Amino acid sequence: MSSATQANSHSDERAIRSLIDTWLKASEQGDLPTLLNLMEDDVVFMTPGREPFGKQGFIRSFEQLKSSKLESKSDIKEIEVLGEWAWLHNYLSISIKPDRGESTKRSGHILSILHRGKDGQWRIARDANMLMSN
Repeated sequence: MSSATQANSHSDERAIRSLIDTWLKASEQGDLPTLLNLMEDDVVFMTPGREPFGKQGFIRSFEQLKSSKLESKSDIKEIEVLGEWAWLHNYLSISIKPDRGESTKRSGHILSILHRGKDGQWRIARDANMLMSN
């Protein structure tokens, strides 16, 4: 690997890690516009026990959690960049505390496929989220 290619790879990895940090902070702050900007228009989310869904399904799910407090912790296991595409293996732990009721804790592995747009920004294209209740 040439030094220029290696530098680009490290730059892409930093940008992808930043995307994940931004995603987690926006999720905790209830910042839907930021989250929508971090995903492709044709994004597909896959979760256990549910049919795959896109942006509109994400918005509906997000709105249901709007009054809850979310805390999350990410442990990125792997990032691989292949040109304009990348994949990410992440282990995520979240705690959801509704205004009323008991907290819910979930954790599990996530496999995401990312795409670099013409603007140079990495966005989530596909996301297989295997979070399960603890």
